[in-house]
Amino acid sequence: MTRPYQTPDDADIRAIIDAHLALEGPLLPILHGLQKAFDHVPQAAIDLIADALNISGAEVHGVQSFYHDFKDAPSGHHVIKICRAEACQAVGANALADTTLAKLGVAWHGTTANGAVTIEPVYCLGLCACGPAVMIDDKVIGRVDAERMDQIISEAGA
Repeated sequence: MTRPYQTPDDADIRAIIDAHLALEGPLLPILHGLQKAFDHVPQAAIDLIADALNISGAEVHGVQSFYHDFKDAPSGHHVIKICRAEACQAVGANALADTTLAKLGVAWHGTTANGAVTIEPVYCLGLCACGPAVMIDDKVIGRVDAERMDQIISEAGA
């Protein structure tokens, strides 16, 4: 799944902010709107949001950084999520995650240098009997071992 990337300009950002200003408690809807439009919350948006809501940039950043789903950079072309729940941990998910992160040279929420893959933790994909479970884009895969993960990241272009 290729994720489109649009370089936001101030007018694009302001349009999203303006569309949410009439809402009660508009900060989270604004952040969600930006995330949906640009696949991240652009740094340029922080001061624009702060000015529009009459709050500090630190307050905006604090809310954005508190919620892990708000990213400060776009995702890679493919997003691979590795289950971190107990059932998957019991069958090797931690080792799979550690090996995968090291192989790709990224930390959680990181994107490979070529922009192909972003790795994210997820806490249950609903395949508890088939762990370790992984999701690439919208496809869930069970019983993923190191060899299968190598195939997944290779097919994703990492």
